[in-house]
Amino acid sequence: MEGKWEVFVKELKMVSFLSAPMVAVSVLQYSLPFVTLMMVGYLDELSLSAFSFTIVTGYSLICGMAGALETLCGQTYGAEQYKKLGIYTYAAIISLILVCIPISILWMFTDKLLILIGQDPTISHIAHKDCICLVPNLFAYAILQQLVRYYQTQSLILPLLFSSFAALCFHIPFCWTPVFKLKLGSSAAALASASSYLLDVLMLDAWGIHEVLFCL
Repeated sequence: MEGKWEVFVKELKMVSFLSAPMVAVSVLQYSLPFVTLMMVGYLDELSLSAFSFTIVTGYSLICGMAGALETLCGQTYGAEQYKKLGIYTYAAIISLILVCIPISILWMFTDKLLILIGQDPTISHIAHKDCICLVPNLFAYAILQQLVRYYQTQSLILPLLFSSFAALCFHIPFCWTPVFKLKLGSSAAALASASSYLLDVLMLDAWGIHEVLFCL
C-alpha cells in the first residue's frame, strides 16, 4: 500500500511540474479580458453588456475553432512532420481571419439588430459603438489563439509564459489610464485590449523569428 502511495505522489509531482507552466499561461491570458471587463463594468452596465455580447458572438466562437489546430499540430509534431506543422498553423490563422470578417459585419450592425429585437435605440447605438471598437481586438485575438496552440503542442511554454505576462503587465496601466485618468470611456478599453493582444502576438512572432535566424 505504501509503495502504491509513493508511486502516486511521484506521478502527481511529475504531472504538476509539467502542467503548472501551462496553467500559469492560461491564467495570465484569461486575466487580460477579465481586467478589461472589470474596468468596463465599473463604468456602466451598458458597456459591460456590449462587451459580453461580443464574447458570446465572437470570442467564444474563435476560441472553439482554434482548438482544432491543437489536434492537428499534436499529430504532426508527434510524427515529426515539422513542415506540415507550419502549413497547418498558417492555414488556421487565415481561416480564423476569414471567420472574423462576418463576425465583424455582425458587430457593425449591432444597433439595428438590437433595435429589431425591441431594445431602446439610445442603448443600441452606444452598444454599437463599443462593438465597433472591439473589431481590431477580434482579429488580434484570432491570431494569438492559433500561435498559442502552435507553441503549446511543441511544449514551448517559456515564450508563452513570458509574452502573456508582459502583455498583462502592459495592459493594466494602458487600459486604466485612458479609461479612468483621461475619461475616454469603454471605447478606450476596447482599443487598449486590442493593443495588448497585438503586443502578445508580436512577441511570439519575434521569438519564432529569433529561433529560426539564430538557433537553427
